[in-house]
This record gives sequence, structure tokens and C-alpha cells, in this order.
Amino acid sequence: MLAKILRQKFINFFVQKHNHKEIPSSSLIPENDPTVLFTTAGMHPLVPYLMGEKHPQGTRLVDIQKCLRTDDIDEVGDATHCTFFEMLGNWSLGDYFKKSAILWSYEFLTEELKLNPDLLCVSCFAGDENAKKDEQAAEIWESLGFVKNEKAEKNQKKRLYFYGKKENWWGPAGQTGPCGPDTEIFYYNGVNKQNPYEKGGPAENNQWVEIWNNVFMEYNKKEDGHFEELKQKNVDTGMGLERVTAILQNKKTHFSTELFQQKDTEKFLMEVLYEQMGINKAEITDSRTKSERIILDHLRAVTFIIGDQRGVIPSNTDQGYVVRKLLRRAIRHGKKIGINKSFCHILAQEFIKIYEDIYPELKKNEQKILTEMEKEEKKFLQTLEHGEKEFAKIATTLKEHNQNIISGRLAFRLYDTYGFPFEITKELAKENDLEIDEKGFKEAFDKHKELSKQGAEQKFSGGLADNSKEVTKLHTATHLLHQALRSVLGNHVEQKGSNITAERLRFDFSQTEKMTEEQIKEVEKIVNEQIQKSLPITFEMISVDTAKKAGAIGLFEDKYAQLGNKIKVYKIGDFSMEICGGPHIANTNELKNFKIIKEESSSAGVRRIKAVVGK
Repeated sequence: MLAKILRQKFINFFVQKHNHKEIPSSSLIPENDPTVLFTTAGMHPLVPYLMGEKHPQGTRLVDIQKCLRTDDIDEVGDATHCTFFEMLGNWSLGDYFKKSAILWSYEFLTEELKLNPDLLCVSCFAGDENAKKDEQAAEIWESLGFVKNEKAEKNQKKRLYFYGKKENWWGPAGQTGPCGPDTEIFYYNGVNKQNPYEKGGPAENNQWVEIWNNVFMEYNKKEDGHFEELKQKNVDTGMGLERVTAILQNKKTHFSTELFQQKDTEKFLMEVLYEQMGINKAEITDSRTKSERIILDHLRAVTFIIGDQRGVIPSNTDQGYVVRKLLRRAIRHGKKIGINKSFCHILAQEFIKIYEDIYPELKKNEQKILTEMEKEEKKFLQTLEHGEKEFAKIATTLKEHNQNIISGRLAFRLYDTYGFPFEITKELAKENDLEIDEKGFKEAFDKHKELSKQGAEQKFSGGLADNSKEVTKLHTATHLLHQALRSVLGNHVEQKGSNITAERLRFDFSQTEKMTEEQIKEVEKIVNEQIQKSLPITFEMISVDTAKKAGAIGLFEDKYAQLGNKIKVYKIGDFSMEICGGPHIANTNELKNFKIIKEESSSAGVRRIKAVVGK
């Protein structure tokens, strides 16, 4: 498969030619990061190292990171946007900088992938009151034959553009943290390859597809909004596997590539689905293409989220809510194109077959993926049934009063209370010769959205790179808590998730039964005993086998063992030994004391503890 070859070619290029170390893809569910629900970029798992922590594998890294973004969810259905994607990235942690990063990315695209240089264009940061124009990056591109657009002649190829922060600046991911200018590489995927600039550059013509982004982390944004230069300047690059695969296969969209194609028959997955469902493709409405893409994209994303090593199932909060939203959106679009049976699990099985060689956790968690999808689909179909009944009541009442307009408030109640999609409300209204106050619905929806946004901002206000003393203390406390839980409840206890703000820690762990008051007090007692002992906190870099034999706990990535990499293991005296990237305090006495403020259920087989330490 071309995508598999592309993944390996990328890794080999940086490992064999440029002395990088391969690291495994981290979980889609971030650990100890209160600012994001999912891993949205390759840099998220590397934040401690971008801020100065020493990485076990050194200063040059390369990986293929599973990512998920929902900020562009309304764009999914076009040729290029997707929620789940794979990001190919190379990293410099205070090692090489702009020149090497740019030269190597250009070398890989033109020599390894054989892309036509005349169909590439690039952009750099134009500068503003906080940071200067990136002439350094521009000069490197000029040495490769790129010409600034304002100096370009009419038929000039390989052009260089300058854009502002919106286009050519990355970060910080939260309120504070590492950030800097970036330089983006675009490939022309249009029809007029003799004159690709006829309709302008990337800002004017969407046939220029962004394929690679080199981020130069030169600055650190402080809480007061001030930008200071980083002591350790880093390079963070990312190239989208889906987009490049489409270009290499001469396709207009990644939905037409092998990433959405059955392995054994080479049929595209929607064809496989239609055949299994007994649907005549010719009878499907004209709008099917967008719906098909949404279905494929969302179900691939859900397959990866549920099948992740820290997998999340549908629920009404946090990551679970996103899973539910993606699934229900896929189901609704299935209904829109005439699919009235359970179908999500069918496509999930196909995605597992496509990706299981690269991501074996999908096969390992296959039954969980299929079961949760079928449960959610059944539940949502019941939701649709309830919503249709409620709609019928509204329609009857209106007709009894000789009215034909459904208020925005009622339409939004159907959406908010019953989970009834607005598009279906519109369809039913049309069938019943009714109209909808769409403006009123939008006003109610926007008000709800703003309240949700304010809640999210309040919840996730800590900043991605929040390495404050408070967060560092609470992060260290999770190690003590983890080991204390194993001491009290048993060695079946494993960390299932962690979320830390400056005020409290939240720790999810495997446990079926609710903890008793006595067990909670015993865990507290054990943790406080370690605090009073003033235990030193140290780390060492050792192999996976050595860590396992020594009894270290934590999430062992299977791929680490395959790569022969060393991992970072933190020890708290003789009490705790755990795999972790950091940061940590130096001694347990800095915590002063530890108090569990809540113990509750998180999901099936998972309990959650919230706790605080002394100020």
C-alpha cells in the first residue's frame, strides 16, 4: 500500500539520513493536559521536552502521530478536511533549526517523493508588533529557487508569500507556552498545471493544498501576553499523511485513496456498505457525496477513539460527548442517503482491517469498538423516534390553531432536549407544509454555544504548557496516588486518564467497585506518609525490559519495545517507580499534604478521584 510505503519512507529518511530517533504514536487521549480533549498535533505529547525536559531518545525525533481535530467539523465533507488524521513529523529539541528543517523538507518532497518543484509554493511569517518578519526562513527558500511573489514575473513558478499570524504562526496551544513563526509548503492540485498561479496563491486559490508545516518555536508567551525568546529553540514539523497520499495517487481527495478502500477487493468502503445493505446506489440523492465523506470520516475517527489504548466510549461529557456527536452525525447522514439499518459497525470492521497492521490496538479492542457503536446507534435511532413523536405533537398543535410557523425556541428544544437534528426538523416541516423560524433557532443555538464556550474556556484555561509549580506538584502527586491505590485495592489498578489544573488533580483508574470510606482514608494516609518522609524524586533512562523487570508501572507502549528505545522512569524514594515524561518536583515534602475531595464513577470499569495538595 502506498500509504504504508509513505510512512516508512518518511521514517527512514529522518532516521537513516539525518540521525533522528523514531518514537511511537502517543494516545489520542492526552495525559495530564487540561487544555485539549484530544491530541490535535504531534507536539502535544512532547510539551515537557519542548520546554526543556531531556527526552530519552535525544534531541532529534521523528514520528507518525494519531491526531483528532473537531474545530473544522463543519468543513468535513469537502475534498481535504478530516477529523482523524495521521501527522508525519520530525523534531528538533534545541538541535537544528530553520536551515536544516527547510532543506530537509524540500529534499524529501522533491527527491524522495519526486514531487514537481514547479508545483510547490511556500509562505513565511510577515511579522507584527510581537515578532519580526521571518526573513531568515525566506532567504533559505530563496536559495532553493523560490521567488518572493512581489518580485515574481508573470510566468514565475516556485513563489514565496508572506502572511500574518492567522496563516503563518503557530501557538501557543493554550493561553501560554511555546510558539513561533512557521513556514508552510503547498502543492498545486488543480488542473492548470502550466499556470498554477493564474488564480493566485494559497490565500486566493484553494487548489493550493497545504502539505507540510515547519514551526519554529522561538518564543514563549507569558501570562501577561508578553512574548519572550525561548532559551531552547525547537523545530516542530507536520505533514498530513492523507493529503500527501491523495497527491501521490493523483486524487482530488483523500476519500478516493486506499485509506478508505477495502484491502482484498480494492472496493471503496461506501460501495462495500451499499452492497451489504442492499442499496441501489443509483437511487441515492445528489447530495450523497458530502454525506458519504462525513460518514467515512466520522466512523474512522470513532473507530480510533474507542479503539485507542486509553479508549473513550460515547457519553454526555468531554471526549465521550465528541464520540457521541461524531457517531450521531454519521448516523444522521446515513439516514439522509437512505440507510435505515444499523451500519456503523460494518464500516468500523473495514477500518480495523485497513489499519490493524499499523495500529494493532484496533484489532485488540475490536469487540469493544463494535459493541459500543451498535449500542449508540440503537440508542440514537430511538432518539430519532422520540423526536419524531414530539414533532408530531408540535405540528398538530400548530394546525389546531391555524398556524404554520415553528418557533425557533421549539425547534431548538427538539435539538437540545431530544437530540433531534435541525436538518431533520426542517425535512419534517417541509413534509407537513410548515415553516421554521430559522433566525430564532440560530439565536437560541448561538446563545447555547456561547454559554458552552464560556464553560469550556473556564474549564480549560490553564494553557497547554502550564508547567507552573502548582501543576508540577499535582502531577507528582498522581504518582503517589497511583501506587497507593495499587497498595490498597490491588495490582489490577492501572491509570486510565489524568487531567490536572492548577487547583486540583483528576485521576481515572481501573476499578469496578466504588471505594469504601475506609479505603479512601487508607489511600490518603499512605500518600501523606510518603510526603512526611521527604522522599527524593529522581529519574533514569532505561530500556523497556529493564523497567518492566524493575516493577515500573505506567502505560508501556508496545512500539517502544519494537524500536529498542529507552524510556524515562521516575522514582519517588523506594515507594514509586513510574514511566513519565515530567515535569516533577524534587522532594515529596513540597506537597505538604494530600486530600481526596471526591471519588466517583468515570465509565464502565473505571473510577475517578479528584484530589488537592497543600498550598
